[in-house]
Amino acid sequence: MKAFKYLSPTTVEEAIAFHGQHSETAKYMGGGTDVIVKVKEGWMEPDFLISLKKIKEMSELHKNAATGELSIGAMVTHATLEKSLMIQNEYPIIYDAVSNIGSLQVRNVGTIGGNLINAVPSADGAIPLIALDGVALLHGPEGERSVAVKDLFVSPYKTILKPMEILKKITIPPQAPHTGSAYIKFGRRAAMELPLIGIGILLSLDEIQGICTKARICLGVAAPTPMRAFDAEKLLKGKKIGEALLIEAGKIAADESKVRDSVRGKAWHRKEMIRVHVKRMGIKCLELINAGH
Repeated sequence: MKAFKYLSPTTVEEAIAFHGQHSETAKYMGGGTDVIVKVKEGWMEPDFLISLKKIKEMSELHKNAATGELSIGAMVTHATLEKSLMIQNEYPIIYDAVSNIGSLQVRNVGTIGGNLINAVPSADGAIPLIALDGVALLHGPEGERSVAVKDLFVSPYKTILKPMEILKKITIPPQAPHTGSAYIKFGRRAAMELPLIGIGILLSLDEIQGICTKARICLGVAAPTPMRAFDAEKLLKGKKIGEALLIEAGKIAADESKVRDSVRGKAWHRKEMIRVHVKRMGIKCLELINAGH
């Protein structure tokens, strides 16, 4: 493993300044669960690793009581999200996703920001944030800019971040009443495995008639980047949702996907799992709404 110097800034501005001083020889690091592995195996050879752990604002998780907006610092760990009663009760789709990422040890140090920035098609953390219409706040030498989480990804392992930019936090807009959300990671075994497919569903219903006012159907490992099944969403919006409609939405979502054969699974199988689990997660959303979540 190539030797490197470890830098530990306490502000975003200081981190960016460090990166500017050392240019392409520097690399930002969150929890380090991916970066350190890549350094050890020679896939990455930075002269400087800039740790973001001591930047306090990037580790904050809070909900604005006045506006209902949720703010998740990019350095918030999966375990913090998993253990949060607020997340469990109000954002079950996030809990479903982060509680299935890696091992307990990985969740204790791995961060939601790192999960996004790695930009792998199988990133569990991206799907719920897309379903919740999350917005990423990016900070670089030219200042701050905001972008929808769904627009962060360009291709596998590549995001829209410019050189020296940092993903600072993700904000989630207030959720409408009578909203349910759920995520499933489908794999050959439950523990410590990348998903063969990841499916996140969010449904909001009209309080009086039970008509769908908002639908999000988000898929992971179904395309080169996390995706929304827009045609399937359109089918649900404006209608009263039942099992038959969810079955049809699952078929449309499977057709919209860009799944492919790989050493880990066949495309036809992934499509079938989309069909099945869009319906199942949709039903789970309805159950959560009926239960008052």
